[in-house]
Amino acid sequence: MSQTVSFDITPEKEASKLQFLRRQLSGSPPEVSRQDVDLTGQTAIVTGANGGIGLECSQQLLDLGLSKLILAVRDEVKGEAARKTLTTAKALEPSQTIEVWKLDYASYESIMGFAQRVEGLNPRFNIAILNAGINRGVFALNPTTHHEEDLQTNYLSTVLLVLLLLRILKKTYATSSLSKFSPGRIVVVSSDMAAWAKFNEKNDEPLLKAFDKKSNWDKLERYATTKLLGQLFVADIAKRVPPSIAIINCANPGLCHGSALARELGTGTALFVRAIGRPSAIGARILVNAAIKQDEKSHGQYVEDCKLRPMAPFVYSKEAEQVTPRLWEETIEELSFAGVQDILESLSSAQVD
Repeated sequence: MSQTVSFDITPEKEASKLQFLRRQLSGSPPEVSRQDVDLTGQTAIVTGANGGIGLECSQQLLDLGLSKLILAVRDEVKGEAARKTLTTAKALEPSQTIEVWKLDYASYESIMGFAQRVEGLNPRFNIAILNAGINRGVFALNPTTHHEEDLQTNYLSTVLLVLLLLRILKKTYATSSLSKFSPGRIVVVSSDMAAWAKFNEKNDEPLLKAFDKKSNWDKLERYATTKLLGQLFVADIAKRVPPSIAIINCANPGLCHGSALARELGTGTALFVRAIGRPSAIGARILVNAAIKQDEKSHGQYVEDCKLRPMAPFVYSKEAEQVTPRLWEETIEELSFAGVQDILESLSSAQVD
């Protein structure tokens, strides 16, 4: 179950623009060293690992002795270029390997195929940093699912991948000696913008289909809302998954220059990002910290600057108590083809094992 955490700041103050600027312009969050954590013998998956924050996360995990790194990418050519960058930046240790696996968040079939491949890993994966995300800048529907593309990638496909990874961890948990099983770690990458989402669709029924209407679309608002949906999911799934199987949290790397998302937002925004943005390596520190340093208290929580901080104010609101069950029900129905209800029942039963 998720932990009850007390904060020294209210969600509303944490969400203020002033706090955002303070975080961006203050000192750097601490780097994890190999003296703190040695990842020898472990396997990690990083999605969206072609460049920017994903590539920096990959490098930092390798610096900590990670034995197997899986670069999960949509474009395998770019993935191979990223692998070359990592292998030339610093010589790998003899026990270290990097593999490039195709993963296209625009395709449920690709996600399920990827998860099936992960299930075949021996030893199993230990860490997953789900960094892939988009802000297309134009309204578009996914040709297969017919959902708006930002919603598809940032929310629906991310949820499906999390649930399939949890199924893998649960199977391992059920067949392992509990004294030898260590919980998996899953980090869902979030954003400051989740706190600023208006979430105008929240009263629509059905909820998910409201995102597929062009009249409801706005470039910045849509990205912000999909990140808010991710926070609602992390807070909810943690109530259903014991941290003995997996510690799931979401983490905000802050506004970083050099990321693909910054480039997608246009010239004016890119200049703003350049002015106050962090280097991607600094943002990656937060994601790596969330994946390997944060303990069970972070289960279902939000990591910012390597500390547990409040999620978006909406997450704690009365409105959220009404919206979240509807969002959950529609999401599970959307993903029913993947047997997610069986996965959830299996995870729920583990809470009383």
